[in-house]
Amino acid sequence: MKYLCLITCLGLLISCTEKKQMADLIIRGGKIYTSVEASPTVEAVAVKGDKILFAGNEQEVEKFKSAQTQIIDLQGKTMTPGFTEGHGHFFGLGYSEMSLDLAGTKNYEELTARVKEAVAKAKPGDWIVGRGWHQDRWDKKPKKLVKGFQTHELLSSVSPDNPVFLSHASGHAAFVNAKAMEIAGVNQLSKEQLQKDLGEGGEIIRDNLGNPTGIFVEHAQSLIAKHIPEDTEETLAKVFDLAMAACLRNGITSFHDAGIDRDNLLLLKKRKTEGKFKIRLYEMLSGSDRALVKEYFQKGIEVDSAHWLTVRAVKLYSDGALGSRGAWLLQPYSDRHETSGMPLMEMDSVLKISNLALASGFQVCTHAIGDRANREILDRYEIAFKKNPGHAANARFRIEHAQHIDPHDIPRFAKLGVIPAMQAIHLSSDRPWAIDRLGEKRIKEGAYMWQSLLKSGAHIVNGTDVPVEPINPIACFFASVTRQTLKGQPVGGYEPEEKMTRAQALKSYTLDAAYGAFEENIKGSIEAGKLADFTVFSQDLMTVPDEKILLTEVLMTLVGGKVRYEKK
Repeated sequence: MKYLCLITCLGLLISCTEKKQMADLIIRGGKIYTSVEASPTVEAVAVKGDKILFAGNEQEVEKFKSAQTQIIDLQGKTMTPGFTEGHGHFFGLGYSEMSLDLAGTKNYEELTARVKEAVAKAKPGDWIVGRGWHQDRWDKKPKKLVKGFQTHELLSSVSPDNPVFLSHASGHAAFVNAKAMEIAGVNQLSKEQLQKDLGEGGEIIRDNLGNPTGIFVEHAQSLIAKHIPEDTEETLAKVFDLAMAACLRNGITSFHDAGIDRDNLLLLKKRKTEGKFKIRLYEMLSGSDRALVKEYFQKGIEVDSAHWLTVRAVKLYSDGALGSRGAWLLQPYSDRHETSGMPLMEMDSVLKISNLALASGFQVCTHAIGDRANREILDRYEIAFKKNPGHAANARFRIEHAQHIDPHDIPRFAKLGVIPAMQAIHLSSDRPWAIDRLGEKRIKEGAYMWQSLLKSGAHIVNGTDVPVEPINPIACFFASVTRQTLKGQPVGGYEPEEKMTRAQALKSYTLDAAYGAFEENIKGSIEAGKLADFTVFSQDLMTVPDEKILLTEVLMTLVGGKVRYEKK
């Protein structure tokens, strides 16, 4: 009787175990890339709950199949681990879905025409807000230029009763009209007081007579922006929903949000509690919200057990952008010899925050585009690491963009364990005109140095810096492996020796992106036990000819084992 009971119990145990191992979902019938070096492809994946149960061949996956198991047949299409946007601005993405899109404007006249259309739909006094213009991408220059930028007269003529605020594609400058400057009290007479208030962190571009031209660089943007009415909670909720939807349409399952303030973080927490999250967010606290950073340094990191919302990084800005000549360089700009750009914060503050972050377990992610900015940040990180050796071993501090690096500083990333979070799409958009800013020697020796960094042992986190660039990862993947503009120029690519391989590009959007957020053990590759986040593409990104990569479409996005988006 005792043995019969034992056999019965064992039978029940085996039965329960087998029941637990049945898959909720099986995906097969296409090419599946894993981002696992030892087994780069598999034939099928089984999912239970929100985790991967099995990844292997078609025959073996059958043992996880039951009558209740859902089957997705890829029909020859390609699946990868879910793509991660490694550096973007989540609410900025949502706003870009709502505001005036100027990314495709070909010249000043077209920009003005779009504003005129917006004014016709607005009430007098309403703010017209847009983003995406870039004077160096226009097909023709305006007749009147001051320090390389257009002036406001034409813009003001079509918007006499509506204040206009148009962010540069980089986000590091703004173009405004006369009405906006009138509201802000910016005029010829206010020059000295406003510059005193700004200090060294911003510039109001003025003509030879001291008249403001409508261009506000870096911190100077706040002189105008602070007068734009604040959004309601309903508007922010809509921004959130639009951003979520845009991510899913583009195959993005995780998002590294580069700088968030208290109000937006509170909204995110509320939306998570309401069950509104459809992708996973990794939050960097905005360094400009000092009270928020201090509070989190005291209470510690927040790692969500369900992996929807994690807070464990702080975002700093050390310089501006190449487009606005705000990137901080070791030598003057080739096309404006009187300036080498500018720092946007004291380097002593970077060091102080780095020391505090190490002690509290936070990652520091510092925006640095120019070669001097990159060197200064690496120097401060190194000092902090040496002062805090017990906390520095796995700190994974990051430099966001790392766009232009002095050759001597390239190997320091891997040596110090600093992660370069780079946006390959910036090469496609910026390289044709960036050579004017830096000159040929600096471009070839230190700009967009992906392969040099990878060979030195660094982990590159890829992304788009959305809304600076569209969130489309296919365009970014194309740029990574071709180093061409999206028009396929030049043949062979710019500085082709710095191209990523296809495998490196995939890893930069998946496993290395997960590593950049301390999440490589839970996602970033297709392996048993990891989160069931996948992106399905219409073509094989790993084998399709270069010239056909941009024809690829996202067909399906799965997060946590659920289909969150399917192309109709």
